[in-house]
Amino acid sequence: MSMTYNRQLPSPHELKEQYPLPAKLGLLKAQRDREIRQVFQGESKKFLVIVGPCSADREDTVLEYCLRLAKLQEKVGEKLLLIPRVYTNKPRTTGAGYKGMLHQPSPDKAPDLLGGIIAIRRLHLRVMEETGLTSADEMLYPENRSYLDDVLSYEAVGARSVENQQHRLTASGMDIPVGMKNPTSGDLSVMLNSIQAAQSGHTFLYRGWDVTTTGNPLAHAILRGGVDKYGTCVPNYHYEDLMRLWELYQKRGLSFPAAVVDANHSNSNKQYREQPRIVSEVLHSRRHSRDVNALVKGVMIESYLEEGSQPIDGAQVPGRSITDPCLGWPDTERLLLDMAERV
Repeated sequence: MSMTYNRQLPSPHELKEQYPLPAKLGLLKAQRDREIRQVFQGESKKFLVIVGPCSADREDTVLEYCLRLAKLQEKVGEKLLLIPRVYTNKPRTTGAGYKGMLHQPSPDKAPDLLGGIIAIRRLHLRVMEETGLTSADEMLYPENRSYLDDVLSYEAVGARSVENQQHRLTASGMDIPVGMKNPTSGDLSVMLNSIQAAQSGHTFLYRGWDVTTTGNPLAHAILRGGVDKYGTCVPNYHYEDLMRLWELYQKRGLSFPAAVVDANHSNSNKQYREQPRIVSEVLHSRRHSRDVNALVKGVMIESYLEEGSQPIDGAQVPGRSITDPCLGWPDTERLLLDMAERV
């Protein structure tokens, strides 16, 4: 056979019994979920910032980052709602390279899926316990989200997953905001089809069960730019792009028109230092148009303790990305404080 069955992993129920969500953290999550939901429903004027490393590679440095973010949240809390980006699954275009903490809880060691599901649940729990913040992750593998569905406050469906039926249907059964990225082609209709599917109810097969969902009205757009047929990055964060998305939302009649702008990836041409400039332009567009202000609920920023990136092999600088390059903490702090003044 071309597939080897290494071992059976514990079920989500079994893992949750081993690493339970304490009652006090359940209350914390309920409060955070309510605050985030109010932004998407237009009941709160706070601006969301989903910010953190490209991939969560080490528990100690991710926790240090989130602790700093929590202290900053106290300063900007009247204007900004910070959501740590704790991405424990890393999509790989060719399938090669570091696939995230789920696969490799220790980046310098061989894949260990059992260790991985334990590590990612423990990390999200520690972020809640030690910082008072609840985090975001990417729904790369729909069935695996059951290991984390009681601890996350935000999930994203990536550009390479957004056309996948299982991602769309799974999102329709979630009770937290789920962001649908536009595909790498930049086609907004694909993204909007995904949002429409996620906002609708479905009956389908999930983890061996026949399930029915009621739809998730908080499914929304994430604009991350695209790539044309020549491989050139085409951004979609400009004023005209935001107005076009607002118009498309009106034609579809979808619930709670909302978008989050990803300031990196194809919007920045992967030039991570461009993120503050892009965020600044988005804030300017929100001030210029009442419609854009109502549409754009937040931004995504890739940031870590140390700026840039480094290869996964060789000597490591703790807190520097081993995947896409990120802003360092000093620039991140300045950016968030500036945003709080301008929102």
